[in-house]
Amino acid sequence: MKTFLKIFAIAFACFIVAMGAGLWAFSKFYHPATDVIVSDKPKKEPIEIVDSNKEPVEEKSELEKLIDESKRINILLLGMEGPRTDTIVFASFDPESKNLDLVSIPRDTYYARKGYSAADEKKINAVYGDEGIEGTMRAVSKVLGGVPIDHYVKVTYSGVERIVNSLGGVQVNIPMNMDYDDPYANPPLHIHLKKGTQVLDGKHAIQFLRFRKGNNGGGYPDGDLGRIKAQQQFINAAIGKALSFRLPVVANTVMKYVKTDISIPDMAIMAKNAVGMTRDNLKAYSLPGRPINQNHLSYFLHDQDEVENLIKEIYSRGKE
Repeated sequence: MKTFLKIFAIAFACFIVAMGAGLWAFSKFYHPATDVIVSDKPKKEPIEIVDSNKEPVEEKSELEKLIDESKRINILLLGMEGPRTDTIVFASFDPESKNLDLVSIPRDTYYARKGYSAADEKKINAVYGDEGIEGTMRAVSKVLGGVPIDHYVKVTYSGVERIVNSLGGVQVNIPMNMDYDDPYANPPLHIHLKKGTQVLDGKHAIQFLRFRKGNNGGGYPDGDLGRIKAQQQFINAAIGKALSFRLPVVANTVMKYVKTDISIPDMAIMAKNAVGMTRDNLKAYSLPGRPINQNHLSYFLHDQDEVENLIKEIYSRGKE
C-alpha cells in the first residue's frame, strides 16, 4: 500500500504542476484493468405522479441535461498569493472519454458581492480572503453558469518554485523583456527576464508567471489575457517535462505545498480512469469576455452567453 501511495503521489503531484498531466503519467506506473470507474452512487428514478392542479414543471435547459447526464469531475485549481487567488483554473475531467478541459479565469474578473462595495472587492480574486475556499468555489461556479465544482486544489508560489526546480526547470518563450520592481510587496517582487526562449528555474518561472506589465508601462497589450496565455504556455511546457524521466523526483517536493479536499480513494479512482490519457485529451480555454476600466481599475467582464456555450462545448466533447 505504501508503494501504491508513493507512486500515486508522484502522478498526482504532476497533476498539480501541469494542471492535469500527472493523471496521464500515472498510467506509466499503474496498469490495472481499464474499466471506467465512477464514484457516483446510482440515482433512484423518482416516481412520477401526475397532478392536474399543479403547474407543469419547467423543462431543464440543454446545459442542465448535459451536466446531469455527465460523469465529469470538476476541480478548482488555485495558485495562491497570500490571501488572494492569483491564478484560477477550472479543470473538468471526463473519466469516460479521458478528456481534460482547463478554463483559465482572469483574476480581475468582475464579481459583485452584497456587502462588498470597494472597487478591489469586486474582483473574483478577492473572494478567497473574505469567504475562503467554499466562497471561491461558489463564485467560480456562478461565473461559469452554475456548473458544479466537486473539489479544489491549492498551491502557493513558493511551492511552484520548488516544484519547477525539482523538474529541472521549464522551457518557455519569453515574448518581451520583462522588468518590474515592487519593493513594498510581501515578499518584495522583482522581475527581470530577457526576451527569447530559455529554460527557467523556479525563481525565474515565478517571475514569468506573475508578470503583467512593467513599472514604466509596456507589458502584455491585452493585460491579464496576455498573462493567461503565457501561463498556458508554461502549463504545456510543464506537461512535457512532468512526463519525462524526472517524474519520480517531483513527488516529495510537491506534496508539501499542495492542499486539496480530494480523498486518497477518489484520487485512486481518478488516476485509474486516466490510464491511457494522452496530451491530445488536454484542451485549454480562456474565459470568454472583454477587459473594461471602471473607477480607475481594470476588470474583466465575462460574457455569460459565451460562457454557457463554452461549458456546453466542454460537456459535449467526446460525445460525438
